[in-house]
Amino acid sequence: MTFKTTTQVRFAHIDAAGIVFYPRYFEMLNAAVEDWFAQQVGCDFRSMHRDRGIGVPTVTLEAEFLAPSFLGDVLTVRIDPVAIGRSSCTYEAVFSGEGTDRMKVVGKLVCMDLAAHKSVPWPDDIRERISPDPVCALGL
Repeated sequence: MTFKTTTQVRFAHIDAAGIVFYPRYFEMLNAAVEDWFAQQVGCDFRSMHRDRGIGVPTVTLEAEFLAPSFLGDVLTVRIDPVAIGRSSCTYEAVFSGEGTDRMKVVGKLVCMDLAAHKSVPWPDDIRERISPDPVCALGL
């Protein structure tokens, strides 16, 4: 269930020291999660928000910055779901470039009813595609 995408470090991402300013990693991570849902899960954010009335906000995020990234670097972002609950999904993400891990993240998303602002169970089609294994897909 690993998802991979790439992103390039742009001028807007760096600080005066010439390295990625740490909040920009979180913007890149959010873009990668959005790509994961659109390209692998099969449910893009537009259809989730407009058609289904659900969103997947981040409720927990733990990051470890391992090495700097510089302007022009092309980074691979790998996302691996590790656990799924009734309405949550915990994942690990790793940013790497030129054979070096740059940042590791453990995050948790929650499926939320956008009108009620409350968590709701994952729709079956999404649960199946974000589950790390078939046992988790059944909620066991």
